[in-house]
Amino acid sequence: MKNVYFLSDAHLGSWAVNHKRTQERRLVRFLDEIKDKASAVYLLGDMFDFWNEYRLAVPKGFTRFLGKLSELTDHGVEVHYFTGNHDLWTYGYLERECGVILHRKPLTTEIADKIFYLAHGDGLGDPDRKFQTLRKLFHNRLCQFLLNTIHPRWGLWLGYRWAKHSREKRVDGYETPFLGEEKEYLVKYSKDYLQTHPDIDFFLYGHRHVQIDLPLNERTRLLMLGDWITQFTYAVFDGQHLFLENYIEGDTKP
Repeated sequence: MKNVYFLSDAHLGSWAVNHKRTQERRLVRFLDEIKDKASAVYLLGDMFDFWNEYRLAVPKGFTRFLGKLSELTDHGVEVHYFTGNHDLWTYGYLERECGVILHRKPLTTEIADKIFYLAHGDGLGDPDRKFQTLRKLFHNRLCQFLLNTIHPRWGLWLGYRWAKHSREKRVDGYETPFLGEEKEYLVKYSKDYLQTHPDIDFFLYGHRHVQIDLPLNERTRLLMLGDWITQFTYAVFDGQHLFLENYIEGDTKP
């Protein structure tokens, strides 16, 4: 079988990223290099730093990335797009124009006799009540409707400003390092989930911006995919083995 690829958290368009065009081009080159080797690509959320579709408008930019997604799907590669906590305001454009398969919730799927649990990761076991409240507001249909009553000039400005503020609150702009099995809520969530779903072979998440490959038991592994801002990391499944890799331009490994 052809390879299956997993990546997340490019946050394209972020006002907190100084190398936006270089970052997008690097992502597009990676997708171009794997297009003949891939049967499917799973994008596990927050590929955009903010994405909100209006009835007659979508955010400016990202033409290279969107064009490459369209090329992949035209080429017969399945592209699965998971909404994250930055790009959940999508209402059909990505499916119609780029041909992606959209997922708004975690997905359990079988790939070559292995069971994968795939999700962006936001909200899964997170004890932060403020974040959980904000997440409910973001997913509320009335709140989404009200956002789209704001002119795109101001609605998109508010979205990008919120995303930048969210990143600036972190120490030096970086995510909290891996906290260990006992403190990482995605690890705790996965272990609890595994109690009632022991057939899972792999849990894959984005969201945390850390690169981790952690065995949960003799059968099951948990992978956090890092990001495509500074780490440029991805997972690849060849039908038997799952690897966590770093993309180095010019390297033919993908």
